[in-house]
Amino acid sequence: MIIQLGITMTNFKSTIEFQKDFKKLFKKFKSLDSDLKEFKKVLNEAPLGIGKHFNVITKTDFIYIVKARFFCKNLKKKDLRIIYSHIEEQKKIEFIEMYFKGDKESEDRERIKKYLKSLLTS
Repeated sequence: MIIQLGITMTNFKSTIEFQKDFKKLFKKFKSLDSDLKEFKKVLNEAPLGIGKHFNVITKTDFIYIVKARFFCKNLKKKDLRIIYSHIEEQKKIEFIEMYFKGDKESEDRERIKKYLKSLLTS
């Protein structure tokens, strides 16, 4: 018999746009792959994040859209941001956007709207 205490197995996915963002940033910041693995460990324990570095920017009846500061070992400051959705019922987290704060001031609201619309029509 296997007993898992405090472990929530979360299903992680990412949008095509996120994959493009990640690939572009990975060229500059080679630690991103391992940084994302660490981030997933945090989300597995606390899907809406811990502390002031996580902010729910949109909430519906079944989904949370969260914006978080993303720690990158190659950066001394926390200048990366990651946007993801959390669907509690499905134990699912989907990464929507990742960006460097120096290149872009804020998240892509249109991308988030498009993502939410795609969920409602599927």
